[in-house]
Amino acid sequence: MLGSFWFILGLFLGAALASLSSAYLLKRHLRRSHAAERRARSAERLAELGAMTGGLAHEIKNPLSTVGLNAQLLGEAIEELPIAGDEKGRLVRRVQSLRREVERLRGILTDFLEFAGELRLDRREADLNVAVGELIDFFAPQAERSGVRLRTDLSAEPLRANVDVSHVKQAVLNLMLNATQAMTTATPESQASAPLKELIIRTVAVRDADQRRVAQIHVIDTGPGIPADVLPRIFTPYFTTKSGGTGLGLPTSRRLIEAHEGRIEVLSEPGRGTDFVMTLPLVPSVA
Repeated sequence: MLGSFWFILGLFLGAALASLSSAYLLKRHLRRSHAAERRARSAERLAELGAMTGGLAHEIKNPLSTVGLNAQLLGEAIEELPIAGDEKGRLVRRVQSLRREVERLRGILTDFLEFAGELRLDRREADLNVAVGELIDFFAPQAERSGVRLRTDLSAEPLRANVDVSHVKQAVLNLMLNATQAMTTATPESQASAPLKELIIRTVAVRDADQRRVAQIHVIDTGPGIPADVLPRIFTPYFTTKSGGTGLGLPTSRRLIEAHEGRIEVLSEPGRGTDFVMTLPLVPSVA
């Protein structure tokens, strides 16, 4: 009789536990389903917001171009006016200021569209050394005009990677521009500690933590460096320490490199310079 009691009790407890377990699993499933629905709605709202802001930026660029063109024509017309030199000079300076602001706004919109727009990669196997070499040839005149010595140290072996060459070039170019600006806008105090303005572009093949072959593209400058309190924020959209900067160059570079399953790291020492390192996976070599 006692054995039957324990048997029945066991059955009851088992059924109760099974019921509780089923209820718990159902509740967890519902929580996950609701969370997934919230994430989907949030992603949809973000996509709609991105499309709306991208469209708005395009709509602003069109009339902005018209304003810029008319400012140019206005400046040319003022130059031909038969008025006193002082008055003419004052009007010309005002129009020039207007044109500068138009160009600044156009640059902000362009950077925004590059950062927030849909990223479509046309990936093909290419030698990163060739792509970087072409970019260096393109950038050399600008470096010279800025008083920056451009040095290269490219890998002796080909660096074959499956990339969208134009996007990789854009990521590297953003870093080269950033480095050049850092050196040419440095304060006299920071320039005194690093008087030589050098921009060094280096490529090398290494092994990552998983022993996979990867390429590293270094963009090294001898500028003032990045303060330790600023370093964690440099990839934050719209954060900038430069006058007139948009704060989208570095975030855009990181987005482009990460779209290639790569990463960007930065090493900086105040007063001595900065090294941005882009790491990209290489095409596995055939044994």
